[in-house]
Amino acid sequence: MHLDIRPCSALRGEVKVPGDKSISHRALIFGAIAQGVTRIDHINPGGDVSSTVTCLMKLGVDIRFDGRFMFVGGKDFFDLQAPTEVLDAKNSGTTMRLLAGLLAAQDFSSTISGDDSLRRRPMRRIIEPLQQMGAHIDSTDGCPPLHIHGRELNGIEYEMPISSAQVKSCLLLAGLGAWGTTTIIEKEQSRDHTERMLRAMGAPISRVGNKISIRPGKLHDIDIKVPGDISAAAFFIAAALLVPDSDIFLPHAGVNPTRTGFIEVVREMGAHLKITGEKAVCGEPVANIRAQSCELQATEISGVRIPLLIDEIPIIAVLATQARGTTIIRDAAELRVKESDRVKLIASNLRNMGATVEEFPDGLSITGPTKLRGAEIDTAGDHRLAMAFTIAGLVAIGTTRILQPGSVTISDPNFYDALSTLGVNGVV
Repeated sequence: MHLDIRPCSALRGEVKVPGDKSISHRALIFGAIAQGVTRIDHINPGGDVSSTVTCLMKLGVDIRFDGRFMFVGGKDFFDLQAPTEVLDAKNSGTTMRLLAGLLAAQDFSSTISGDDSLRRRPMRRIIEPLQQMGAHIDSTDGCPPLHIHGRELNGIEYEMPISSAQVKSCLLLAGLGAWGTTTIIEKEQSRDHTERMLRAMGAPISRVGNKISIRPGKLHDIDIKVPGDISAAAFFIAAALLVPDSDIFLPHAGVNPTRTGFIEVVREMGAHLKITGEKAVCGEPVANIRAQSCELQATEISGVRIPLLIDEIPIIAVLATQARGTTIIRDAAELRVKESDRVKLIASNLRNMGATVEEFPDGLSITGPTKLRGAEIDTAGDHRLAMAFTIAGLVAIGTTRILQPGSVTISDPNFYDALSTLGVNGVV
C-alpha cells in the first residue's frame, strides 16, 4: 500500500490534533488502579492507545466509551485478574513498558508481547531495575515477549543510565505496589506526565532535584481532559512553516515544558509562532498555537534537550533541509531503537529526495536549503516517518510516494483528512 503526495501552496485553517498519546496511556493505566471511575475526555484515538485498552480489559478492567468519554472502572492495585491469554501490545512500547511495572507486583503470571517491530525493541532497561526490586521476568535476549511471574517487590533507589519517561513510569508504577520507598534518579529530565497525573490522583509521590520518590498508596478517580498532542501538532506546525503563505491554528495543544523542546527549536530556527490562552487543565498546561510560513535558519540540538523532543526529530530533520546552514543533531542514539532505526531511515530517505545528510551513530548533520525532489519513501511502518515525509512531499518537486502510510493510525488516524481540510489536494 502507498500514498502519493504532491506539492501544494497556502495551507490555511484550524486543526484539532488528537489527544496526547503519552497522557492517554497513563490516564487509562492509572485509572485502572484508582478507586472509583475515571472519566477521560479527548483520549487519543490511535492504535497504540487501543492496545492499552485491550490489555487492561484482559486484566479484568471495566472500560467503556460513549463516543466522547472513556470511563475506566478502577480496581485496587492488587485486584487485577490473571489474563487467560497473551497480552498483545502490538506496536506500543509505552503499553508494554508501563504494564510491565504493574504486572511485576501482581500475584499471578502473565506474558506481554507485540508485533515484529516491538519484539525487536530493547527491554533490559526495564527488566534489570525491576529485577533489582525482586521481579522475576523472562525474555528473549532482553527483547519481548516478556514472561512476568508476579511477586512481592521492594523499593529501591535507581539511577537511570539513559533518560526515558517509559522506564521511569514503569518503575514508579512498580513502586506503588512495592514495600518501602522507590526513588528514581534522572540524569536528564524526561517528560513528566506520570508524576503530574499520579500527584493529581493522590499518589504519595515527590520530587527533589533530579530524584523522584514514590511510596505504596491508593489512587482516586478524577476527570481528565487530555490536551492535544504536541508531537502530532509538530507536523502541522512544520507544514505551516515550510509551505509558502500558510497560516495554521491549533487549539488546546499541550505545552508541558518537558514536551516543548520542538517549539523552542523551531523558534531558534526563526519560526513565526504565537502561543496564546495558556492555562492548566488537570495539572497539564495547554495553549493555542498559530504557525505561519517563514524562512528558517539552521540550529544545533544535543544533550539535555534531546529527551524533550525525541519524537519530533524526524520532522525537525525535514525542516533542516529547508533551513539556511547546517543543522546538527547529536546524542540521539535512542532514535535507533524506536519503532524503526529512525536515524538510518531519515538519512536514507532524505538523500533519496536530494538532501545533503551526514549520518552519525547518535544523530545527523543536514545542510540546507535544498530543493527536495519526490522519491519513494521507506517508512518501515513507522508512523513518525510516514508523517514527516508526507510534509516533506508538500514542498518537493514532483510526486513523493509514501510506503505503508497506514501506520499513521498508530497515533493520528485523522492525519491525512486534516491535511485535506487545510488545502492539500495532492493526496492520492
